[in-house]
Amino acid sequence: MVDTKKIAARSVKAGFTIIEIMAVIVIIGLLAGMVSIKVFGKVEDAKVQTTKASLKTLDSAIQQFKMDTSRFPTEEEGLQALVEAPTDVTGYPEGGYLNSKTVPQDAWKHDFVYLLNPEPGIPFEIVSYGSDGEQGGEGRNADLKSNDAN
Repeated sequence: MVDTKKIAARSVKAGFTIIEIMAVIVIIGLLAGMVSIKVFGKVEDAKVQTTKASLKTLDSAIQQFKMDTSRFPTEEEGLQALVEAPTDVTGYPEGGYLNSKTVPQDAWKHDFVYLLNPEPGIPFEIVSYGSDGEQGGEGRNADLKSNDAN
């Protein structure tokens, strides 16, 4: 004859309690939080590196513009002069100086700022205002400049 008490006792012990399930969920949540913080930091670091690479590309394009046209773009023309020929220049190459028809933005989707003669001895500078998009700042909000990216 089958002992039903032993079968019932065995089936009760086979499951998890609600407390055990909640403990596992809390542990998984904590681990996910720690991983997401590390991943977010890496994403922000990658945005800084991407913006520095864009600054180098734009700096080189401005230098090439100067060699071809014997002048730097004016502040009014700005970086748009790299994709659209100013009316008063000769020697402008077909297709412009960038591999796109638009001027790229920094990694935070802000426009770069072009400054002509920002300081004595510096003919031009291209600036990204960092993740906050505002001048100044520290850490990830710090300005990135073409003269620093070289």
